[in-house]
Amino acid sequence: MSPPTRPQGIFFGWWIVAAGAVTQALGGVLLFHSFGAYFVYLQGEFGWSRALLSGAISAARVESGFVGPLQGWLINRLGPRAVVYAGIGLFAAGLFFVSRIDSVVGLYAALLVVGVGSAFSGFFTVNIVLANWFDRYRARAMAFGAMGFSLAGLLVPLVALSLANFGWRSTAVISAALVLALGLPVAHLFRHAPEPYGLAPDGAVLPARSGGPEAAAPPTGLSAREALRTSAFWLLVSGHTLALFAVSSMSVHLIPYLVDQHHIEIGVAATVAAAMTGVSWLGQLLGGHLGDRLEKRRIAAVCMAGHTAAMGIMIVSASLIPLALGACLHGVSWGMRGPLMMAVRAEYFGRRAFATIEGFAAVITAMGLFLGPVVMGFIADVTGDYRAGFAFIACMTLAGMFCFAFVPKSELQAVPEPI
Repeated sequence: MSPPTRPQGIFFGWWIVAAGAVTQALGGVLLFHSFGAYFVYLQGEFGWSRALLSGAISAARVESGFVGPLQGWLINRLGPRAVVYAGIGLFAAGLFFVSRIDSVVGLYAALLVVGVGSAFSGFFTVNIVLANWFDRYRARAMAFGAMGFSLAGLLVPLVALSLANFGWRSTAVISAALVLALGLPVAHLFRHAPEPYGLAPDGAVLPARSGGPEAAAPPTGLSAREALRTSAFWLLVSGHTLALFAVSSMSVHLIPYLVDQHHIEIGVAATVAAAMTGVSWLGQLLGGHLGDRLEKRRIAAVCMAGHTAAMGIMIVSASLIPLALGACLHGVSWGMRGPLMMAVRAEYFGRRAFATIEGFAAVITAMGLFLGPVVMGFIADVTGDYRAGFAFIACMTLAGMFCFAFVPKSELQAVPEPI
């Protein structure tokens, strides 16, 4: 499908939103949400510690963050479609390698390949593109794209069922085939920006200019160097990093926590994990709606308070229902806040050097993805109790709430007016 040079029917940017939802769903169900289920089987077969297994998935996540600057450069140089194609190939190859592991080194190496592949085809690339295709509706476009990631969490029980019936090695091979079958067709839809097709963000038609659509005025905003010199950049990125302590820890340790400490059957625990990610789409609907109307930094601060309260519930609860409610509160808070993270930075720093700025931000936020599960796993190994780890995460999210609360107002763009 080629983007129309005039607005005919559905704005092509929404097709990119749909494509991004699919690629993010693949990363969600086959890696991010389901690793907690793999965790139980790998620990049972190899006897590896919680910290070691947490480190494997965390290393994949932090490594994908460290390639952020390279990823931003590749998107600008080669275009997002080539980057997504490469990501799909690496993602599938990494999952196949997972099916062949028999050592810790093999596990870490395979998950590093999976991490780079899912990063190239997932959140970072998708939202860099959507930031170019949308302005007035940027928050909701990113929220709709992220819904693929959240709704994919509803499929975690199917992954758990496959693990129980076919084993983790066969499940990894099946997952690799699904990545290729679904990811390669939608990768073709990605385009870097609307201006070369005679369109402006949100589907408006560019005014006629000598030289054609390619001669459109360049995007405005700060350079990467200018952005990194602002307090807003560091507060926004710090808040995002601290939020990812909670997101990554819950994705890795929720199922083991329910199974090991509360003796809940793994299928039921997987259902709780699915509910946590499934309800996050409600948060995304609300966050996308409000994010285009209100100050995104304020919404993010409220969501961090929600993360903190959810961690408190996980600490004090001892039965399935309140534990599930705590997980769902975390999911809703995650859903509301998640799509706003890149949208608010696009609002603050503009499109001029957005891919480069986000590349630097990814290096920092990856530390939250890495440290959250590792620290929680280490605490659980030392104390034999996950609750101290949840207390640590609660402290991180509370600090993140203050980071967002103290971000100064954007000087680049006024607060969006109600639509």
